[in-house]
Amino acid sequence: MTALPAPTEDDMATTAKPPLHVLLAGPRGFCAGVDRAIKIVEQAIQTFGRPVYVRHEIVHNKFVVENLETQGAIFVEELHEVPQGAPVVFSAHGVPKSVPAEARGRNMLYLDATCPLVSKIHREAERHQAAGRHILLIGHQGHPEVIGTLGQLPEGTATLIETVEDAERATPPEGPLAFTTQTTLSVDDTAGIVAALQRRFPHMVGPGKEDICYATTNRQAAVKAIAARAGLFVVVGAPNSSNSVRLREVAERAGCPKAVMVQRGRDLDTSLADGVSVLGLTAGASAPEVLVDEVLSRLRERFSVTTEEVVVAVEDITFRVPPMHRPGR
Repeated sequence: MTALPAPTEDDMATTAKPPLHVLLAGPRGFCAGVDRAIKIVEQAIQTFGRPVYVRHEIVHNKFVVENLETQGAIFVEELHEVPQGAPVVFSAHGVPKSVPAEARGRNMLYLDATCPLVSKIHREAERHQAAGRHILLIGHQGHPEVIGTLGQLPEGTATLIETVEDAERATPPEGPLAFTTQTTLSVDDTAGIVAALQRRFPHMVGPGKEDICYATTNRQAAVKAIAARAGLFVVVGAPNSSNSVRLREVAERAGCPKAVMVQRGRDLDTSLADGVSVLGLTAGASAPEVLVDEVLSRLRERFSVTTEEVVVAVEDITFRVPPMHRPGR
């Protein structure tokens, strides 16, 4: 009888890996607005040639930005950095009215990649203001989406509300009121803020349809569905991505003892999962699935990984990419 070869160190390392069951939140990753914005930049490069300028990060994800840079995108902060005659794309978060006005004043070729759901809020805010209502905007100070929404309105016609405490002490001017929200907020936090405002201002007008976008709502619901089963939750997303930060917060509030954010698989300290049998994994709306695969590969270096997808909603929404033509055609 032929003796079997002795196990190698690699064999022993493989068999010694502790098991780790990964619950994959579904849906996760790219939403329709992010997908559309990236396609607008890619098609602009194909149509107009390199380079195409983009005002601010097209979406809040370093991997996506760097990938577009390799294709010929140049990211700038303001329009004065864009050479005359070069095309420029506005980010998915939306921009104040002053930005396209400046672009038109300089005869610039510009493309607006604002998410249609953000544009909906812009138009909603304009209608409230035109109807004489002061607007209570629920959102985060300094976020590009909030800057863009406030930039649709005359100065002094909106008040920013960030917390329940803000809602309790807000002193808007006398007269009709309306509220609207940033699209990427925590569903639960926003419900508390709205409840406080409605108690204080019962005649305040709300949006005809929920302002927090479907993708934000679905991703938070998916995290809630698995958080209590997980000993560690990993959110793939950038620290300046509002919807990704909210996912980490939701995971902890929904019963997971610890939740962390990483931008790439290499950023994950896998020792955090030592002693953990079940790990939750999701990605923010601006993080591509390849980054989730990176995290799984990173975990497999230390653990024997099995996966299970927990789907709470199926998304089939797409947004049309506007047609592009070279000038004069």
